[in-house]
Amino acid sequence: MVTLGLSTLLLTACGNLGSSSGTTTNTNEESASSGYQTTGQTNDSEYTGVIINGRYRTNKSRGVGVSQNSENLLNLKSFESGLTDISKEYFSTKDYVFQEGQTLSKSTVEDWLARKSSKNPDGLNPEDNGKNGENERNPMYVQQIEEQDYMKEDSKGNLSLAGITVGIGMNRKDYYQKEEYGATYVTNISKEEMEKQGKIAAAKVVARLRAKVGNDVPIVVAMYQQAEIDSLVGGSFYAYTEVKAGSSEITNWTDTDISSYVFPATSTKSVPNDNDEAAFESFKNKIQNFFPNLAGVTAQAKYKGKNLQGLKVTITTQFYSETEITSFTQYVAKAAKTYLPSGIPVDIQVKGSDGTVQSFLAKTAKDSSYYTHVFTSY
Repeated sequence: MVTLGLSTLLLTACGNLGSSSGTTTNTNEESASSGYQTTGQTNDSEYTGVIINGRYRTNKSRGVGVSQNSENLLNLKSFESGLTDISKEYFSTKDYVFQEGQTLSKSTVEDWLARKSSKNPDGLNPEDNGKNGENERNPMYVQQIEEQDYMKEDSKGNLSLAGITVGIGMNRKDYYQKEEYGATYVTNISKEEMEKQGKIAAAKVVARLRAKVGNDVPIVVAMYQQAEIDSLVGGSFYAYTEVKAGSSEITNWTDTDISSYVFPATSTKSVPNDNDEAAFESFKNKIQNFFPNLAGVTAQAKYKGKNLQGLKVTITTQFYSETEITSFTQYVAKAAKTYLPSGIPVDIQVKGSDGTVQSFLAKTAKDSSYYTHVFTSY
């Protein structure tokens, strides 16, 4: 069954709404003559987004995925952000304007993600063979699909489609029930079979996109391995390719060598660089020694090969006083600068035991100090 899953609206391409700055010129004139504006940029490493007739264009099929029983929502977040990162290798933030996917509708993606059948010949997942044994049934290989559009301005001041990126999420574990509301079972899928089925699905998706948009735009395809539903980190992209304008054939793939880990590390998945985990443990111990009212300190770490690319730290507190939160945030900024690795982007969220965000801290790869913000009540 294909359902509309929950997803966070991740506007990685957008800054504050308003007229554009820097990379797109004559925004107000463009808005009057061609019916569009751009969102502007908070920095040149992110895309300017599109506003059509005063409204931001949302993705027509965002959040559509195969139901996986309490699906790991971290998969959805890392899928979207990672897809944008891959797009930047082909469509620069300086020359292209980002638009949420407009070619693939919700119903189209639902059909593609469903099983192939006489009623749904477009299904990318195999037909139901009528068996329900873990090693006998045909699993659901393809979990999610998302489209991103990249636009350019023509000589008349109109935006036109100049590139498409499509992400395809693949399962290593297919969760299913033998009867409604029954126990959950899992079919394990080997890495080799996942990659094989992914290539088959990618070829079909490219051919279908070509039929919809024509041959004039390049299509970037990025393959994503879903994390398990109980994982504390999302999945990661494992390969990508570009199908150039005028072609419908995928001729080669580039491996990303990207992986995600959680700190403190589990015994079943060792970290590529022990020094990174040791640095995090020093940071964790330091803040816990001075502020014992902490329910937990964890981090999501992104690696390329053995090189740490970024950290997202979550600290759960039992603080209630605004002065406690402010003092704690100041101390975290000091400890993070001392102990956490430099030269990478780091985001730190401080949350209450009820899940409310109390403060956040962040730095870019180039920064040495952290920007901090404490949420106050008035």
